Amino acid sequence: MQRIPEDMIEQIRTSNDVVDVISEYVQLTKRGRNWFGLCPFHGEQTPSFSVSQDKQIFHCFGCSAGGNAITFVMDIDNLSFQEAVSKLGSRVGIELDIEPQTSDSQVVNKDETRMKEAHTFAMNYYHHLLLNTEEGEKALQYLEERGFSREIIEQYKIGWSLPNWDALTSLLERKGFNQAEMAQCGLLIQKENKNEYFDRFRERIMFPVRNEMGHVIAFSGRVLNTDSQDAKYMNSPESPIFQKSKVLYHLDVARPIIRKKHKVIIMEGFMDVMAAAKAGIVNTVATMGTSLTREHIQKLKRITDTVIICYDGDAAGFEAAKRAAQLLVQDKMKTEIALLPDQMDPDDFVRKNGAEAFEKQIIDRPHAYLAFMMMVARRNKNFQFENDTLQYVQEVLEHFVGNSSPVERDLYIRQLAKETNISEEAIYQQFSKLEGKSIKQNSRQQAPPIAQNTPVIRKRVQAIDRAEKLLLAHMLDQVDIVDRLHQEHGLQVFIHDSYEAIFVRLIGFYDSHSQADTHRFLEILEDTELRKLVMEATLTERDPEHASEEVSDCLRQINKHRIELQIQMKMHESKEAEKLQDMTRALELAKQIIDLKKSLSTM
Repeated sequence: MQRIPEDMIEQIRTSNDVVDVISEYVQLTKRGRNWFGLCPFHGEQTPSFSVSQDKQIFHCFGCSAGGNAITFVMDIDNLSFQEAVSKLGSRVGIELDIEPQTSDSQVVNKDETRMKEAHTFAMNYYHHLLLNTEEGEKALQYLEERGFSREIIEQYKIGWSLPNWDALTSLLERKGFNQAEMAQCGLLIQKENKNEYFDRFRERIMFPVRNEMGHVIAFSGRVLNTDSQDAKYMNSPESPIFQKSKVLYHLDVARPIIRKKHKVIIMEGFMDVMAAAKAGIVNTVATMGTSLTREHIQKLKRITDTVIICYDGDAAGFEAAKRAAQLLVQDKMKTEIALLPDQMDPDDFVRKNGAEAFEKQIIDRPHAYLAFMMMVARRNKNFQFENDTLQYVQEVLEHFVGNSSPVERDLYIRQLAKETNISEEAIYQQFSKLEGKSIKQNSRQQAPPIAQNTPVIRKRVQAIDRAEKLLLAHMLDQVDIVDRLHQEHGLQVFIHDSYEAIFVRLIGFYDSHSQADTHRFLEILEDTELRKLVMEATLTERDPEHASEEVSDCLRQINKHRIELQIQMKMHESKEAEKLQDMTRALELAKQIIDLKKSLSTM
C-alpha cells in the first residue's frame, strides 16, 4: 500500500474546509456557530447532522456518525483512506498518484468494482463507435437532427452499439472480464441452457446511466429504426450495481447545480433530462423506468428542500405527477408542478417552441401543489351533477389537511366556492371536521410507548459509558495518560471491548506520533463504529485543568463497575453450587462476595 507523507495529508486536510466538502453532498443550513442538515448515513426527517467549521468535524446526533472531511469522503463514497486523500487533493489542485485500494474491511465489493469497470469500458467503446466509425454515422446524424450538439454528446458520452451479436462480448473476454459476471450485471445475455453469451444491446443509441458518485452502472439503448419490432427503449436489468428504486439519472452532474439553485426538477425519463440539457437546464434528474420512491426522495432531501415535477403532458404523466407530488409533500418537500401542454413531453416542447420558451413558459411558471391537486380533482367531473360536486370538494379539502397555510386555505376555498356555488362557510365547516379527525388519528398513532421498568440497569450502563467516554476523551488529548495507564494496567483499562480496541489502536498510534492528533487518529480507524465512539468522546465535555482528578474518577467508576460484575458472576456461581449441593464451593463464593462488597464500600 502506498504511503502518503504526513505533511501532504495535513496540507490536503487543511486545504479542504469540512463545510465546503460536505455541502457537495448534503444541504446545510447555518444555525448559530454550526451547520445542520439531514444525515446522509441514515434516513431522517429532522436534521440532526451537525458540522463544525471551527473544529473541522461533523457529527450526527441520530446515528453517531462523525469524523472530518477525509473520513466523510471515505464513508460516503466507500473509499480507502488513500483514495479519499487523493480525491480531496484533486479538489484543491494537489494530484497524488494513488492506485485504488481494496481490503477485506472495506465495504467495496470487488465483483461490483469489476462490473463498474466493465460498464466504463463499454461506454468508451460505444462512444468511440458513434463518433469515429462509419457504422456510427447514421446514429450521429440522427442525434444532430434531434438537436444534440457535439458538446452534449461528448459530455454525456452517448454511443452506438453494433448490430453484431458478439461485438462487446468478444472485447470483454479479451480484456479478461468474466462473462458470467458480465451477464449478471446486464451487459451480456447467456444463451438458454448453454455456456455461451451474446451482447444485450445491439444496433441502439447508447445512453450511459451513472450513480450519484459518477460510476457507470447501466445503459439505456434506443433503436434508430422506429419501425423495428424491437422495443423503442431497452434498459439494463437490475443487478448488484443497478437498483432502479435507488438510482436517479443525472444526479452526479446535477448535484452542484441543484445546491446552487436551491431546487431540483424531477422528470419522467432520461430523454427528458437530455432535452432539458439541450435547453441549458441542468438541475434535473429522472427515475429509470420506475415511479418515484422514498429512497429517491431521501437522496434529494440531502441537497435541497424544493422540487419541481415536470412530467409528460398526457393522462399518464398527469397521474404520475400526482403520485410523485403526494409522496414529496408527505416528506415535507416544497413541491410545485410544471405542466406541459397538448400531451407533449419536454423533448417535443423544446423542438417545437425552443429552449427559451421551455424555461420561461414551463419551468419558471410551475403550479403550486394545492392548485395542481385541485386540477387533478377537477378532471372528469361535471358540476351539473351533485355527486361530482361533493366528491370534488371532499378530495380538495383532504389535500388541504396538514398541507396548507391559512392564507392558502382562504385563497383556494374562495375559488372552491365560486366553482361549486357552495358557501365558503359550509366549506370551512367541512374542512374543520376533516382536520379534527386527522388530529385525533395522528395523536393515537404518536402515543408514547410504555416505559420499561428497568431504570436501575439503564443508569448503571449510562454511568459506566460516561466514565469510559470521558476517560477516552482525556486519552485523545494527552499522550502521557495513555502511556501511564498502559504501564500500570496493561490492556485491562476499559470494560467494553470497543473501548479496549480503541485503546490498543491509540497505543500503536502514539508509538509513531509523538503528539495527540484526533483528526489523524480518526483517519486510521477503518471501523466506522469505533470512529463513532471516538467522535462522541471528542465532543464530551472535560476539564483540562483538572484532568488528573477526572481520570482518577473515571478509573474508580470503571473499577467499581468491574467489581459489581464480579459480584453478579459469583452470586450466579453460588446459586449453581447450591443447586448441586456443593456447600463447600457455595461457602467459599459467599466469602468472596462479602470481600468484594467490602471493597466497594471503601471506594
